[in-house]
Amino acid sequence: MRARNWVRTASAVRHVLAGMVVAAAATGLVVYGLNGSGNEASAAPVAATDLKTVPFEVSGELPIYPKALWSNGASSAEVRKVEARLIQLKLLDKRWLDNSFGTMTRSAVKKFQSSKGIPELGYVDQNTWDQLKAATHEPTQKELFPPAPVVDGKKLDQRCATGTALCIDKSTRKLRYVVDGVVKLQFDVRFGAKKTATREGAFSVGWKSRNHVSKLYDSPMPYAMFFSGGQAVHYSSDFAARGYAGASHGCVNVRDLGKIKYLFDQVKVGDKVIVYRS
Repeated sequence: MRARNWVRTASAVRHVLAGMVVAAAATGLVVYGLNGSGNEASAAPVAATDLKTVPFEVSGELPIYPKALWSNGASSAEVRKVEARLIQLKLLDKRWLDNSFGTMTRSAVKKFQSSKGIPELGYVDQNTWDQLKAATHEPTQKELFPPAPVVDGKKLDQRCATGTALCIDKSTRKLRYVVDGVVKLQFDVRFGAKKTATREGAFSVGWKSRNHVSKLYDSPMPYAMFFSGGQAVHYSSDFAARGYAGASHGCVNVRDLGKIKYLFDQVKVGDKVIVYRS
């Protein structure tokens, strides 16, 4: 049994050594025989035409990008200061003052970098930050946190203070169209019933449909401004006829047809929709 194992081991060693001979032959090296005699066995050199090469060339210098202080996806109080300075230069709309370094902040940073003749990195490095500080003043508390609009002695949600927003208060059943902290229009509204409640939170207008008809309920939803899945702000003839005796399937119903026609033309896709309780 031991003899058989030894033969198997020797055979395996020969196969390994044979592979080494082949590899050596490919490089034109000289190896020793396998019979233990010590006689040299020269391997025939392989013709250059039999070898396949892969061309590889490096030219120029690889770019070295400066370290980012704030970049896409960052969220902090410092990002808010960057946004406030960009707003001072009218490179960023006030609606995007939100502590979050997103697509619009990135675009504004690139515009600033282009105006200063520095690489358009799309993020804030130390050089960009130094130049931005030199071109602007330290943001005031009011610039960083614009005061919320006050209606009938009550403040609206702070998120309605900047940019363009449909500010919807479920407690007072009011919708206010707010632009840069100024209330432009006010509407009576009603919401979904308990089983189909209108969602609360911060949203944005995803799309608009002037003559929309619900496929789910087979009911008209004219002047619809969708903000959360199938939920939208739209005109309701039922609300106009029955008032608060009814409820929606989750949408924000408006009963003033003339006002919502005007509102529909003013609101843009991307405008904020804030649904809250005061």
